[in-house]
Amino acid sequence: MTALVTTPARKPLRGTVTVPGDKSITHRALILGALAEGITQISGYSRGTDCLHTLEAIRACGIVIEEKNHQCVEIQGKGLQGWTEPCGVIDCGNSGTGIRLLSGVLAGQNFFSVLTGDASLRSRPMGRVVAPLREMGATIFGRKGGAFAPLAIQGAQLRGRAHVSPVASAQVKSAILLAGLLAQGTTRVTEPAKSRDHTERMMKFFGITLDIMDCTVALVGQQSFTGTAITVPGDLSAAAFFLVAASIVPESELSLPGVGINPHRIGIVEILQEMGAKIELHRVREESGEPVADLVVRSAPLHGVRIGGQQIPKTIDELPILCVAAAAAEGETEISGAEELRVKETDRIRAMVSELKKMGASIEEKPDGLRIQGGNPLQGARCDSYGDHRVAMSLAVAGLVAQAPVMITDVECIETSFPEFSDKLLELLTISQ
Repeated sequence: MTALVTTPARKPLRGTVTVPGDKSITHRALILGALAEGITQISGYSRGTDCLHTLEAIRACGIVIEEKNHQCVEIQGKGLQGWTEPCGVIDCGNSGTGIRLLSGVLAGQNFFSVLTGDASLRSRPMGRVVAPLREMGATIFGRKGGAFAPLAIQGAQLRGRAHVSPVASAQVKSAILLAGLLAQGTTRVTEPAKSRDHTERMMKFFGITLDIMDCTVALVGQQSFTGTAITVPGDLSAAAFFLVAASIVPESELSLPGVGINPHRIGIVEILQEMGAKIELHRVREESGEPVADLVVRSAPLHGVRIGGQQIPKTIDELPILCVAAAAAEGETEISGAEELRVKETDRIRAMVSELKKMGASIEEKPDGLRIQGGNPLQGARCDSYGDHRVAMSLAVAGLVAQAPVMITDVECIETSFPEFSDKLLELLTISQ
């Protein structure tokens, strides 16, 4: 599919939407399962192309992975040093998580490997991972001195050390911790603010010993651990599109069962509630070390808010869809401290400003964010996704409250995280007509 057309919702959105397994957690489950000794079964994993690229990368390193069905995979882990040299270049597709986490693992193996990806991934910064891995003894070459992929990695015996990261980044932290798992001695990572903790939770679930204090995580290297059974919760980043859709389409009510509500990811819910959204969390529980709940969202009038500071790390991936919520809200919304949006799959600040302006939104670009004056009726338009899955899906949701159809081009990118998004959205629209 090269284009997606969203028509205005003529009736409320009602029903149950099951979102795919969490993409971030799936990457980590696959990698740690392959480093474990014995069988790991992963249920509810994401089948987005990002995660499938990581799965194939692990297979290329000699690990047997069987897909039992579209809901479960079984990994025959070979331990920390059981991976073998791939016979070709590993393609990570569009996955920044995949390439960065795999860099940490491959830096500590006893073979040579090369990681690359699509044009978008090859333009994204890798130096923030390469530099600390080199400090641990890794030999990594790449474009611009290792600032960009492709990355050529000659595995080596790594040495644990203390790192002070200039950015709060779960990908950077996770790459270092995975390398530290293979290293001699203790590896310690300190961040300026605490980033998402999926890696720490997953490591603990596998039985790996960690020392966590405030914004510092430490582990002793070369801990062996055994495979286990993992259930991946629904992806809150995917659920975000339907949380906003049901909030802005009048008289809507949607249920989203089994969604992860990690406290470092819950920003989208907190901010929407601050804007006036009616979102309830039911049956709060824990699965495989992660908090999970069934979400219920009902439409409500939204109002503008200020988004910044400690909210940004908890909401960074959901800021594009929050721009849509802000455009549909009354009053002004200002997002600041979000310059990280400029180095995602595309410059998401510029992309959302450009495309929402086409729809008649009053939106202004700032160096580190956006200013949106809500309440202007959105118009039909032809929009570009810039090859970014979150931009594409956000614009599709905006089309639900536009006064005419919205066409979004270049939407194959949606496959990276939410292959069923178009079908689920169109099903809701069909029911509502």
